[in-house]
Amino acid sequence: MPVRRVLFLCTGNSCRSQMAEGWLRELGGDAYQVASAGVTPYGLNPNAVLVMAEAGVDISGHRSESVERYLDHDFDDLITVCDRARESCPVMGGAARHLHWPFDDPPALVREEGLEGEAALAVYRRVRDEIQAAVEAYVAATRR
Repeated sequence: MPVRRVLFLCTGNSCRSQMAEGWLRELGGDAYQVASAGVTPYGLNPNAVLVMAEAGVDISGHRSESVERYLDHDFDDLITVCDRARESCPVMGGAARHLHWPFDDPPALVREEGLEGEAALAVYRRVRDEIQAAVEAYVAATRR
C-alpha cells in the first residue's frame, strides 16, 4: 500500500496543526508521510507540547513552518484545522482532497476567558483529545 501524504494547515502552525501532525505520526506510523504548516506561522506553543507529552506524544522537536514551503508538494490530503486557515489557504494544486476539521483555538479561548494554570491546560487537553479522535477516525477510514 502506498504511503499517504498529508498536510495539516492552521493559521499559526503553533498548536492544533502541530497536535494533529503528532497524532498522525503516532497513530498512523509509516503508512503516512505527514507535515504541518501555517498561513502565518508564529512558533510552537509550549502548552501544546506539554499536553501532548502527557498523552505520550513528543512534538517538542516540531518546527512552526509556513505553508509556502509546501506549495510545490503533492499531498493526498490537505486538512485544515481552523476556519481562518480554510478561508486564507492558498490554492494547493498538489492536494488531491481537502478536508476541514474545525477545532477550537486553545490559546484564543484561554486568552478570551482569562484562564490560567490547570483551567487553561484543560482547554488544551480537550482540544488534544478531540484531535486524537479525528485522527483515529481518519486512520481507520484511509487504511481500508
